[in-house]
Amino acid sequence: VGDSSVFTCPLKGSITMQTWTITPKAGGPCSLVYRADTNMTERNCSDNINLTFGAGLAPALEIRQVGIAQEGNYSCDMASTEGNFPTMYHLTVLVPPRPSLYCDEQGSPVCEAAAGKPPAQLSWVPESSSTAEEKGHDNGTVTVLSRFTARNNSVANGTNVTTCMVSHPAGNWSESIAC
Repeated sequence: VGDSSVFTCPLKGSITMQTWTITPKAGGPCSLVYRADTNMTERNCSDNINLTFGAGLAPALEIRQVGIAQEGNYSCDMASTEGNFPTMYHLTVLVPPRPSLYCDEQGSPVCEAAAGKPPAQLSWVPESSSTAEEKGHDNGTVTVLSRFTARNNSVANGTNVTTCMVSHPAGNWSESIAC
């Protein structure tokens, strides 16, 4: 989320036309069509999806500030003097969770990874017998919450410091707390 993505189509020979068809998971499809003979682009996609042009290169599809709404299939049909060359991409959008660690009313550590996509994995040091609860949101993100439960009713080495570790494809995070 928030980054830019660029997709290219293979080009053999001289370009005559390039068509991008975008089918997002949510919402309706859109397309961008570039015609070399008129040097014109027809479009019905959102403003953050554009063709970019480089000297001697076929136009590339650029998505600025990628959001969850852009997740889906991106199909390119390149027509050139050498034939037609289709290419397909599938865009998966990662949303890093917002991690937090705090003490609840009973004095137990609580670790939360809010609004991540895919759901984050939570673990504890020392090891905990707790299980994580997941809550899905309308935008496709998931909040994961875990309350620390000490094994054998003791905390390692007689300290009450616990560490929560959040693992996610968009990055990892850890923090320690004493409740």
